Amino acid sequence: MSSIFRLTLLSLLAASGLLSSCGGSKSAFTQSGGASYYADKFNGRKTASGTTYRPNKLTAAHNTLPFGTVVKVTNPRNKRTVKVTVTDRGPHAKGRVIDLSRKAARKIDIVDAGVAPVQLKVVRAAKR
Repeated sequence: MSSIFRLTLLSLLAASGLLSSCGGSKSAFTQSGGASYYADKFNGRKTASGTTYRPNKLTAAHNTLPFGTVVKVTNPRNKRTVKVTVTDRGPHAKGRVIDLSRKAARKIDIVDAGVAPVQLKVVRAAKR
């Protein structure tokens, strides 16, 4: 990614409140909002990254983070966390910030809720 593009992206994220601090580090990215999980009907379908979706893997969809980014997702209601790898784009519903695989949703106990509040933090930037 070019340095000009990266600075522009970081500036936009900071201005929108999606970046907790604009120190230039992708690991500074935090976000709060709703999380949902992929229905089993997507099992075996290709994701936007080209990988195959499997509900028993710890993966997620995010609209802007690069594929391969590892994100820690925290359910603030019970403090449970899970680390997932971004492999797809989405969610495509207002107020939602991430779609989780069924296994990831189960780990933080949001399966029955359908949509639940979460906090995201990048723990490892995607490999270039």
